[in-house]
Amino acid sequence: MSINNLTPFLALSLGFCLAFNSPVYAQQVKQVEINCPASKCVKNWTDILPELISSKVVYLGEIHDSAADHEKQLKIIQELYKKNPKIAIGLEMFQRPFQSAVNDYINGTITEVEFLEKTEYKKRWGFSWDLYAPILRFAGEKKIPVLALNTPAEITRKVSRQGLQSLTPEDKKLIPPLSEIKTDNQQYRKMVLEAFEQHQSQGHGKSSIADNFFLAQVLWDETMADTIVKYIKAKPDHQVIVLAGIGHIIYGYGIPSRVERRLKAENFPNFSHRSVLLTPPEISKPQDIAIADFIIDKE
Repeated sequence: MSINNLTPFLALSLGFCLAFNSPVYAQQVKQVEINCPASKCVKNWTDILPELISSKVVYLGEIHDSAADHEKQLKIIQELYKKNPKIAIGLEMFQRPFQSAVNDYINGTITEVEFLEKTEYKKRWGFSWDLYAPILRFAGEKKIPVLALNTPAEITRKVSRQGLQSLTPEDKKLIPPLSEIKTDNQQYRKMVLEAFEQHQSQGHGKSSIADNFFLAQVLWDETMADTIVKYIKAKPDHQVIVLAGIGHIIYGYGIPSRVERRLKAENFPNFSHRSVLLTPPEISKPQDIAIADFIIDKE
């Protein structure tokens, strides 16, 4: 399913994740080669396994509709599981209220068809299930915990239109405390709004809602980070492997910095994380910091 077939807000939000490799974006910006010395570029993902094995959190940044990216994710998960079966998989693709359905699928108490229905997968995510099915099936086979990381779409949609002040007490139960929704990263804001403007030209949004769009994007990041941290605190001996769009991973702006902020506040011991981009992104204006720890280069 194309993101254009989804609800306008969801299409725009997922469009941000895709923007760095989308044909539309590529046509409108000057492509700049990634500076590999800042981020270690490797031809083979097996070369970085030793560093991934020793990390508490591993971020595998994907292009959502890339079959190659999802194949790499599964292989990396399988190898990490061989080294340490105490892992969990965090997925941007599923939203918090559906954690019980995710658990039921992993535990084998509902079928795959029931799982997709109960999580409203096609409505809330929409990318082909065939891309993600092998990963979830492997998790179910090995009874690997899977975390539904994301904010409910109803809440992000409401925030994108009316801001955080529009949320009800019931809404707030499904997200982190409002004091933890940090929008002060100006570089991240600039990056998100540049992607917003590209999709605005396709009729997906108006400049008047740009501020709230960024706020909604940050809410996704903060909710996913909060979910990851809660699991780590509950299971400190587990490694968490996070599958999310590259827009939530690059430069550490989205999820990684927000996980680290929370764990530092808790004085969590020996925290380490690594970020991997499974496809080299196309960035119009590379920044001085590493875009990720590792980039799997095109063969």
